[in-house]
Amino acid sequence: MEPKFFCHDCGCKININEANEIVNGQLLKYNLPDGTDKSIFKCNDCYQKSKSLNNFQETEVYSRVVGYLRPVSQWNE
Repeated sequence: MEPKFFCHDCGCKININEANEIVNGQLLKYNLPDGTDKSIFKCNDCYQKSKSLNNFQETEVYSRVVGYLRPVSQWNE
């Protein structure tokens, strides 16, 4: 069974031929602040509209202090 890849923005299937070349999209690699890399696929239509990484949600981090769960973003500086 061959792996299936989808566009990060619209969800359409990305086709890869026998020579491992992307037929209808682009592979984008991003360097994250923590030093890791993020690779995503975009179809040609979404890539023409915007070359940047869209359709993502930031992670909300919680901490438990004295029995209360609170988002770290609400901490006092």
